[in-house]
Amino acid sequence: MEFAVPLLERFLHAIVQLLINPFYYIGVVFILLQYRKQVQLERKLFHTKLHSLLDETWRTLLWGWACGMAASIVMMFIGVSVAAETIMLLWVTSLVLLLFRVRFLCFAYAAGILGIAHSILSWLPNRAELEGSAPMVQWLGQVDVPSLLVIAAVLHPLESFLVGMQGARMASPLFLEGKRGKIVGGYQLQGFWPVPMFLLVPFSGGSTESLPWGTMLHADWSAGWSLLAFPVMIGFTELTISKLPKAQTKLSASLLAVYGIVTLLLAWGAALWTPLIMVSSLLTLLLHEALIRYSQWRELKQVPFFVHGSRGLMVLAVIPKSPAEEMGILAGETISKVNGHAVANKADLHAAIRINSAFCKLEVLDQRGEVRFMQRAIFSGDHHQLGIILAPDQQALYYMEHKPQHLFSYLRGKLTGVSSNQSGKPM
Repeated sequence: MEFAVPLLERFLHAIVQLLINPFYYIGVVFILLQYRKQVQLERKLFHTKLHSLLDETWRTLLWGWACGMAASIVMMFIGVSVAAETIMLLWVTSLVLLLFRVRFLCFAYAAGILGIAHSILSWLPNRAELEGSAPMVQWLGQVDVPSLLVIAAVLHPLESFLVGMQGARMASPLFLEGKRGKIVGGYQLQGFWPVPMFLLVPFSGGSTESLPWGTMLHADWSAGWSLLAFPVMIGFTELTISKLPKAQTKLSASLLAVYGIVTLLLAWGAALWTPLIMVSSLLTLLLHEALIRYSQWRELKQVPFFVHGSRGLMVLAVIPKSPAEEMGILAGETISKVNGHAVANKADLHAAIRINSAFCKLEVLDQRGEVRFMQRAIFSGDHHQLGIILAPDQQALYYMEHKPQHLFSYLRGKLTGVSSNQSGKPM
C-alpha cells in the first residue's frame, strides 16, 4: 500500500506528460487520415460507406490505451527504461520512414535502425568528438538498445492480439488487378494503433521508495525512480485475394506472435552481451520485413478466391445494416438463384429482384457448397442490390492498383492508386 501512493502520483504526472506530447496527436491525426482514405475508397468503388470514421477512430484509440496499459505493466517488471531524448529520436526516425512507406511507421523499424546506428557510432574512433558536436548524436550514443528491443518484442504479441480481434473488422473490400490483367476481388487489411506507454526510469529526483520487485534490466533503482509516458505506433497492412479476412488475420496474428518471441530472445542476448546489439537490431528490422515479404509471396502463389463461378455470383462483402446482413448472407458465399431464377451476372440479379418488388427469395451456397434458402420483404429505400457487394466482373468501373502507400498519399486530396477500367471489357 505504501508503494501504491507514489506510483499513483507518478502515473497521474505521466498522463499529463502524454496529453501535452505532440507525437500522440500526430498519431491520432494519422489514424483519422487513414480511416478517411478508407471511407473515400469505399465510396469510390461501391458508392456506399462500409465503415464509420468516428466509430473506428474511437475504437482504435480505446484499444490502443488498453494494450498500452497491459504492455506498460509487463515492462515495469522487466525494468525497461528509455530516456526522453530517445523518444524524440524514435519519433523523428518514424516520421522520416513514413515518408517512404506507411507500414514503416511500425515501432520495430525505428527501434532496429536506432540500434544499428548506435552500434556504428560506438565503433567510430572519434565518437567523443562527434557526440560533443551535435546533441542528437549524443542522444544516439546514450540509447539503451536492449530496452528498445524489449519494447518491440512486447508490443508485437499485443499487435498480434489486436490483429486477431480487430483486423477483420477494419478490412475493406477492393477490386484489384490480378494476374494477366484480370480484375478480381480482394481485401485490404490495414490497422494502426497509437499506444501510450508508461515506463519506469531511473531518476534521482523521483520517488524515494524502492521498487518492491526485482527487474531483469536496470536492477539498481536505489537512486530513485519515476514514470515516463510516451506514445508509440503499431500496425500492419496487407492485401489478400485468396482468403477471407478472418483467415488472413489469423495467419498474420500467429506470425506476429512468433516474431515477438524471437525479438524478445534477441533483446535478451543484446542485454547480456553488448556485441550482439548490432546483430539483434539488424535481425529485428529484417525479420519484420521478412514477414511482410513472406505474406506477399504467399499471395502471389494463391488462386484468387473472390471471383464468380459457374454456380452463381460470389459475395465479396455485405453492407452493414442492409437486408443482406439481416438475412445472414456472408462474404465468400455464392448467390445461386433469386426468386427462382439462376443468376450468372449483375444484369440477371437485378432482373430477378425486379420480378417481385415486395418480396425476395434467395438460394445461397455457403463456403462448403451447401444450399441455404432465405427470404425477406423489400421496402422502399432498401439497397437496390439488397446490400450485397459482388465480386467484380470485367465491366467494373474502377479498380485498385498495387502501389506502395506513403505519407503524401494520405495528405493529397485525391485517391491515389485507383485506376479507371476504361475498356470495360474482358482483359
